[in-house]
Amino acid sequence: MLRYGLLAIAYAGMAGLAIGISELFLDRAVWWHPEPWLALDGNVAHAYSGVLGMLLGAIVVVGTRRMVERLGWAQELARALRPFARDLSGLGIIVVAVLSSVGEELLFRGLLQPWVGVWIQALLFGLLHQMPGPSRWAWVGWASVIGLVFGALFALTGSLLGPILAHIVINGFNLNYLQNHDPELPRRGLGGLLGHRSRA
Repeated sequence: MLRYGLLAIAYAGMAGLAIGISELFLDRAVWWHPEPWLALDGNVAHAYSGVLGMLLGAIVVVGTRRMVERLGWAQELARALRPFARDLSGLGIIVVAVLSSVGEELLFRGLLQPWVGVWIQALLFGLLHQMPGPSRWAWVGWASVIGLVFGALFALTGSLLGPILAHIVINGFNLNYLQNHDPELPRRGLGGLLGHRSRA
């Protein structure tokens, strides 16, 4: 529990830092991109961003399951991440998904992206996702790609709502998937002749 309490404090610190710097030193709201690609009014920007964010989250969730089923590096990454998710309760998954998503989006997309650009913030976001073991760079690479996509959504609509919603969906569903799916356990065959491939 202490571990997750510290995580909550860290993510709350990210959010507070991003909001504080934006409001006090940059004189802008961290929720809005100062130069969006599309000129949309406030509520319209939130609506477009929110819908696209939910769609993006669903696509990534389905895509990650397919990759874990088919790609060796994705299976190794799932094995490496599973211990973190295994001990979380249902409420714990929700709390971690929400806090991590809000904190990281406010810091990397809301604060850093208008300052350093979409590519650099994505790289920094990826480098934050360090972990010991052979899956380290797979995790960094995957997180960088996701950070780039989140950044593009933020730049397109000007609203941070979509990236936050997409991030929550991805983290929540994937933590639940990791908790209930063990990549190391082989799938059971159907038994008999159907459970074995014929050998030539």
